[in-house]
Formats: sequence, structure tokens, C-alpha cells
Amino acid sequence: MKRALLIIFSVLALDQILKIWIKLTWPLGFSKEVIGTKFQLHFIENPGMAFGLEFGGEYGKLALSIFRLIAISGIAWYFLKMIREKQHQGFIAAVALILAGAIGNMIDSAFYGLIFDKGSVWNGHYYEGYLGLAQFSSLAQGYTGFLMGNVVDMLYFPLFEGTYPSWFPFWGGEPFQFFRPVFNIADAAISIGVALIIFRQKTFFAKEKEEEIQSAVDQSSSEETQASDQAI
Repeated sequence: MKRALLIIFSVLALDQILKIWIKLTWPLGFSKEVIGTKFQLHFIENPGMAFGLEFGGEYGKLALSIFRLIAISGIAWYFLKMIREKQHQGFIAAVALILAGAIGNMIDSAFYGLIFDKGSVWNGHYYEGYLGLAQFSSLAQGYTGFLMGNVVDMLYFPLFEGTYPSWFPFWGGEPFQFFRPVFNIADAAISIGVALIIFRQKTFFAKEKEEEIQSAVDQSSSEETQASDQAI
């Protein structure tokens, strides 16, 4: 439990410190390249899902925020269940990363519209940005309501660019960039947690598999014993 909570609070602290610093000190759209690397800090606001995906305007935003709350509740319940059952520590750590990332982005959606005076808002057709620097505000003077805030993204890795070959379906001949989406520490935590579960599932669930096999062996042995007793 202590290690899992340390992972959760560490991810949340790093995620929120970076987001709040970016929000208060950079204008929307500002970019800065890390010297000698392809890595950039690029400040955008994401009203939708991870990696800049969005849908449905304000109603879609509200539905997404409610879904996030439900998902976080489910993940938290399963997380506590895993700890009680003493499952593999690596699996617990992976789920802790996913839970921390989900909570981190939920904080933005739930509260950033209340505590900051500027943010991207829906104008009836699209989310419109703002000029200048955002500042902390009173709850009554935030840029939008509860659950309607935007997630702050800033991590950008445009590693290389190119053009799809002419035979490539749908996008043949069009330019592409890898990696295009802008994300944040919470998104990264979720992605790492999911990747760990996918690539290390044999290790994480080895104990459960052994218990299933042992249970099957015990049941088979019990049935054979009962059959032998009946025959006698």
C-alpha cells in the first residue's frame, strides 16, 4: 500500500506542479525546445480525451468528465481489491500509474475552470483560445464551471517527419509527423501502466494461473477419490 500510494502521490505532484507552472507563466500556444533534443514544451489546452482528442462540444465534455469520475471510482475499487488480495507488486504499481494519471486529468477537468480566470471556452462551434497569461481567480470568476475545465498538455516529441507512400491507404502522399500528439505526465503514466500490463501480463498473472492449475488438480483428485470410494 505504501509503495502504491507513493507512486500515486508522486505522479500527481509532478503532474500538477508542471501544469500549474505552465498555465501561470506561459501564454496559450507558447513553445520552447529543449536544447540539443527533439523534445519540446508546447502549451495547449485539451477539452477532450488524452492526446488532444475531443468530441461533442460542451455536452461531450460534460459526458467525458462524468465518465472519468465513474472510471476512477471503478479503478480505485479494483486497486484496493488488488492490495487486499496481495497481487503481484508490479501489477499493483501499473494500476497505481493508471489511477494516478486518471485522477491527474480529472483534477484539471473538475477544478481548473473554477480556479483560473482564463481558459479555452466553447463558442458554439469550437473551443476558442485566449490571450495573455492566466491567473488564479476566485471560484465565482473562473473561466467555466465545475467539470468543464480543460486539461493542460505540454509534452511534445516530434521525433521525425515524412510523407506517406502513394500506395498507403487513405493518407497516401500526405505528410506525417511522429509523434504528433501533445500530452502530459498524467497521460504518460496511464500509457506506461497499460504497457506494463500488456507486456508483463504473464509475470503479473503467473500466481493466479498456478492457483487455477492447483485448484483444478485438487478438484480432479477429489473427484477421483469420491469415485474410488463409491466403487468400493
